[in-house]
Parts: sequence; structure tokens; C-alpha cells
Amino acid sequence: MKRQVMLPKLQQCPYFIFPESVGWYQDFPDHSIYRQEGYYDSYSIHFILSGKGYVEIEGEQHVLQKGDAFLYFPFQEQRYYSSKDDPWDVRWIHFYGSHLKEFMLEKGFLRTLWTLKRWSELEEALHELLVEAELNSILKPANLSTLSYKILSEFMSYAAPLSSNRGIESVDRILAILPTMQQKACEPFILEEWAELTGVSTYYFCKLFRKATSMTPLSFITLCRIQFAKQRLIEKESLAIKEIAIQAGYASASYFNQRFQEQEGMTPSEFRSLYGKGLFE
Repeated sequence: MKRQVMLPKLQQCPYFIFPESVGWYQDFPDHSIYRQEGYYDSYSIHFILSGKGYVEIEGEQHVLQKGDAFLYFPFQEQRYYSSKDDPWDVRWIHFYGSHLKEFMLEKGFLRTLWTLKRWSELEEALHELLVEAELNSILKPANLSTLSYKILSEFMSYAAPLSSNRGIESVDRILAILPTMQQKACEPFILEEWAELTGVSTYYFCKLFRKATSMTPLSFITLCRIQFAKQRLIEKESLAIKEIAIQAGYASASYFNQRFQEQEGMTPSEFRSLYGKGLFE
């Protein structure tokens, strides 16, 4: 049995979060998904109400059952499937939106595997979205966005790292230093120092970091630096972009402009013109 609604993807999405699809699979032992890295550009949350299934991460199989959940970021490799003997009842939402990555990063939601301390509210919120999508499709987009945010909020309120994940202690070492890395992101980035702080080699540090956050250490540093620069651009409008580049950790203004445009789709000057005036009035 399955029940699902696929929605058209908004090319210019004005919402913080918006659903791409929502649904559930129950007593469906052939449910099996594989998406290669770089292929799928949406987020997704799945949570299990009964039965059993599996998620594979870097070739390692993890068993998930009632109360467990998994979260995927855009462009992540995805491989998950139901148990044949004990098919899962799995509920899911695929979604997208502006600034979601920064929001989830700030809240510490970077890993794939989770367990839920309670899930009745999450189940109810997903059912509300499913019914809304079935009845009105895209006719009431604000309702779809609001209900999607409710699902994300319920998930983030009750999700905890899945302790049965093999290698979790090593991954936790990475997650533990993320706030410090974010705080010091604008300082010179020296990979060897962070690896030494974690107690592993640089190679294993990068491997663990990618496993914990779905990005490289330098990608994380860049994200933090750009976030810092965006705040400076709109809060300190009299400050020259070259000075902001230096404060953000870039000796070259041209390289800062390049990295900013790659991340935001516009130059720092364009960002300041678009968002600077009156934003905090």
C-alpha cells in the first residue's frame, strides 16, 4: 500500500520551505530507492512507524525500526529500502527552500540517522500536509509551506542522534567541534590543527567530516564565512567590500567575490543593493 502526492516544483520559490512530495509506504516490501551522489536536489525526511528497513551509508548497512528517522540533504547519495520480512510503515516528505541549509546547520541537523523521542505530532502534521496536497494541490501554496514548516519543526524538536549507528562516537567528535569551527571560520583555516584537535589524521578527519555533515571541512568554513559576510554587508553598509573580505578571512577581494557569487548567485555588491537598505528598520 502506498499513498503519495507529487507537487510541481516552483522555479521562483518565495517560501522558506516548500514541499516537493509527501506520502507513505505500508506493507510494501519492494520499496527500495537509490539516488547517486549529485543527482537529487531536494531535502527529505523519512520516519518509521512500524516494521523495519535499512539505510546504507558509505557501504555500511544500518537497521532502522519504529521511531527511527533519516534525513537527506540535496545532492547526497541515497540508498534505503524496506525489509522483505517485516516491511516498514514509513512516512516521508521531500522539500526545498531558501536558506534551509544555513538554518539546519545552525541547529546542528547535519547527520543522516536519527531517532524520535516522540512522533505523534510529526505523524499528524504530515497527514495534514498530505490531505491538503490531495485536496488543493498547488492552489493554496501558503498552506503547503506552513504545514511543511510544521513538519520540520516537529522533527527538529524530538529528533536525537541514532545511538546505534556504528562509528557514532567518531562522528560525534566532529559534531562537537562544529560550533568552534564556526566561531573561528574567519581565521586562517589549517586542516592539520583541526585534525589534531579531533585526534585523527587529516585524511580520516576529512572522511569523518563528510560523513557527519555531508560536506568537506573547507565547504563548511566557506559557508560560515559567507554567512558572516552577508551579515556585515547589510549591517555595516559604510564598510568597503574589500574590508569585509578581509574580516571574513579572504586576503583577496576578487577571490571573496568569486566565492560569494558561487554560493549566493550574486556579487557582494548586488547582495548589498538588494537586501541592505531598510532590512532592519
